[in-house]
Amino acid sequence: MSEVTRHKPAHAPMDQFRSEAGELLVGGIPLRRLATRVGQTPFYAYDRALLTRRVAELRASLPAGIKIHYAMKANPMPAVVDHMAKLVDGIDVASANELKVALDSGANPQEISFAGPGKRVEELRQAVASGILINIESFREISELAAIRRTTGQTVRVAVRVNPDFELKSSGMKMGGGPKQFGVDAEQVPALLGKIGEAGLSFEGFHLFAGSQNLRPEAIVEAQRKCFDLAVRLAEFAPSPVKFLNLGGGFGIPYFPGESRLDLSSIATNLEILAGEARQRLPEAEIVIELGRYLVGEAGIYVCSILDKKESRGHTFLVADGGLHHHLSASGNFGQVIRKNYPVAIGDRMGEPMGEPVSVVGPLCTPLDILADKMQLPNAEPGNLVVIFQSGAYGATASPRGFLSQPDLLEVLV
Repeated sequence: MSEVTRHKPAHAPMDQFRSEAGELLVGGIPLRRLATRVGQTPFYAYDRALLTRRVAELRASLPAGIKIHYAMKANPMPAVVDHMAKLVDGIDVASANELKVALDSGANPQEISFAGPGKRVEELRQAVASGILINIESFREISELAAIRRTTGQTVRVAVRVNPDFELKSSGMKMGGGPKQFGVDAEQVPALLGKIGEAGLSFEGFHLFAGSQNLRPEAIVEAQRKCFDLAVRLAEFAPSPVKFLNLGGGFGIPYFPGESRLDLSSIATNLEILAGEARQRLPEAEIVIELGRYLVGEAGIYVCSILDKKESRGHTFLVADGGLHHHLSASGNFGQVIRKNYPVAIGDRMGEPMGEPVSVVGPLCTPLDILADKMQLPNAEPGNLVVIFQSGAYGATASPRGFLSQPDLLEVLV
């Protein structure tokens, strides 16, 4: 048996955070001190230095001129958006409430885009009044926006979100290809572009997003190439030159045992090639990469306290004050067939020897409330702090926080 096989990692990488004297450091603050400062557990904590570092490393890897937009649905905490708005080139929002947060952060309206398959008329009015770019996802939206333009006389900036005829292979979530509620099918886009011209809307470009959470660079490269070629073909039907080309994201982060961080080298090389082609084929277009999870996911942790330690027929359960109502994805999203553990640690016993496998469970009256299942952790007792890593994206706002009316959590940026 090889060394690699014998010593397979028990969890995904979590080395972005340091520890000192047995305690995890978040923003340079020891975990127990941070918990006291927050005033309660459970809570999410996001490390601003890690957010800054991730954007800086991404810029250093990508070709000059590629714009980076933050998809704030990944983490819409206002303090996080304020911080990210200073680092990235633009913000993508998915609701009028997110738009307010983005505008409050000081983000340039020219660099804010709005995507979503069910935009209400009131939201479209707000978007037009704000001067942002609206990603059209249906023929209905053209009619609504044309009426707003006639009533207000304002310029209505639009791009077309295209549902491509392919998907991002090996992606965690398919966002394009086949029947989808997102965007307009590629074969319908020429007719849609004609309607945009007739309605007097200000066409600026395309948004193509084939899938999310991918750790295979070759799949991302293939999807970006296909998205670019599709945009070039569709541009022939556009009422004006393409100025904005959003190739989506799909960049994944490691969550589970055996996964490693995404290698950006081939993605960067491919974007360099596409940027060169764009100068010839779409000379007015700026290329945008829109990322959420990749920018913030590894910078966040979820922290809860152990309330009880129970033995049941030879197995130890650590019962915590947090659970699936705060961190649905770590629990397995209400019962996946094959559940995998996120990287988990006892945050105030870092570096201590691993004990026998235990399960960390929450306080809810459901067997699905599991944060770590049969996982080796240091010996822990009531009062110790459980930490779930890779928790900066799709955590607090993507969880059923009202479920069973348990106490709510807090979020902090440090």
